Amino acid sequence: MIEVKIPTVGESITEVTISQWTKQDGDYVEMDEVICELESDKATFELNAEAAGVLSIKVEEGETIEIGTIVCTIDDSAVEGAGSSAPAEKESAPAAAPASSGGGKTGEIYEMIVPTVGESITEVTVGSWVKEDGDMVELDEIIAEIESDKATFELTAEARGILNIVAQEGDTIEIGGMICKIEVVEGDAPAAASSSSAPAASASSESEDNYAAGHPSPAAAKILAEKGIDASQVKGTGKDGRITKEDAMAAEKSAPKKEAPKAAPAKEAAPAAPAVGGTREQTRKKLTPLRKTVSRRLVSVKNETAMLTTFNEVDMKPIMDLRKKYKDAFKDKYEVGLGFMSFFIKASCMALQEWPAVNAQIDGDEIVYNDYCDVSIAVSAPKGLVVPVIRNAESLSFNQIESEVVRLAKKARDNKLSIDEMQGGTFTVTNGGIFGSMLSTPIINAPQSAILGMHNIVERPVAINGQVEIRPIMYLALSYDHRIIDGRESVSFLVRVKQLLEDPARLMLGI
Repeated sequence: MIEVKIPTVGESITEVTISQWTKQDGDYVEMDEVICELESDKATFELNAEAAGVLSIKVEEGETIEIGTIVCTIDDSAVEGAGSSAPAEKESAPAAAPASSGGGKTGEIYEMIVPTVGESITEVTVGSWVKEDGDMVELDEIIAEIESDKATFELTAEARGILNIVAQEGDTIEIGGMICKIEVVEGDAPAAASSSSAPAASASSESEDNYAAGHPSPAAAKILAEKGIDASQVKGTGKDGRITKEDAMAAEKSAPKKEAPKAAPAKEAAPAAPAVGGTREQTRKKLTPLRKTVSRRLVSVKNETAMLTTFNEVDMKPIMDLRKKYKDAFKDKYEVGLGFMSFFIKASCMALQEWPAVNAQIDGDEIVYNDYCDVSIAVSAPKGLVVPVIRNAESLSFNQIESEVVRLAKKARDNKLSIDEMQGGTFTVTNGGIFGSMLSTPIINAPQSAILGMHNIVERPVAINGQVEIRPIMYLALSYDHRIIDGRESVSFLVRVKQLLEDPARLMLGI
């Protein structure tokens, strides 16, 4: 029997969340086959099977566990095909349940509290209730989703019975706080209890005297409360007469119509308000853990560094001419396009080596100078902005830089970047110009001390040898930490980058 543990995925990562099992409990898996996706506050990882055999899952999706925890076992003595019998046995289990009869409410009330979901997590928010108030729930059935500042977790029922919701959706409660109660039931569910897992029972309880009749769902209750509408004034169209969210929304729309005839006669002389088309609805979405981490770090940098930005402009005509002349030959030889990014990274590396403070960082009471250039490049990924690193960019050729940019950008879009590929950069280059930005002040990517911002290329009139000419101009911005980078160094760095870009031959010759 092979025990599969959570591997180390980064120096600063102590826990991960089981995002998704790609294989089911009891499945036969091959060695190195992807069986699970893990998620930390920095990236998503894949967990591979360490042997071929039958999978036995120990940790459910949504749970957050520490590095080194056993998440599953693999029976490597089993042969392929043995796993398929396990699900069959499980499927037969529910069929036996209806055979039991008798029982009912025991009178015991089980109070469920928010469990500990991580060492540093002190409170959670109720994201959504999967089950509604009054529903019959089974032991270990998922009843709600709770969210922390790091991950989302599923809350399972700790007893079998009728659910009584205490904390509503959107409420924030501390670890150990009561979130719901379960009225313990033995045997068959009471007729009054509604449950999605017992459609036959709920269908027969159509009477308006049942618990659900006229009772709003948590979401509907919240909407009605905001609009000041009593639930008794709304007719429920949900199961057993329950007031659904749609019922509450409809009540919200019908309420103003009743008051309109009374208000109209009192304002005969007042000018009629112009009719405004369109809707004014708003949508709220929870911040993802990655977005929370990004926002926290950006605000931290603004508050904890002496950040300043200096600007300059670059005449892009020499680079554009060079690129136009050789881009086809470059593509034929290296099988990668010749973009602007390689020019900017090469120019940045040369300038960084001449002005090492821009490539340094603060570590406690010391300044760490780097004799290499690990350049982070900002990439827009589906889950947010990520900054993979091009290692030792100072020693790479143009085609090697372009290939690395393409490789990292593709992995970013596929959410396949590893922690190692995103940490350890010494300087960052970001290109807001691809989105049309003319000028911006980029925020430092901590613990680095400087970031170069590229922008769009616009034809502008400039003075060349006493003559006004139209040239393609790009504005450059260098944000830096003034604690370790003086104005002379930052401005000289940017002037050197401008000099190298406006005369690309210097990049080739290293002068």
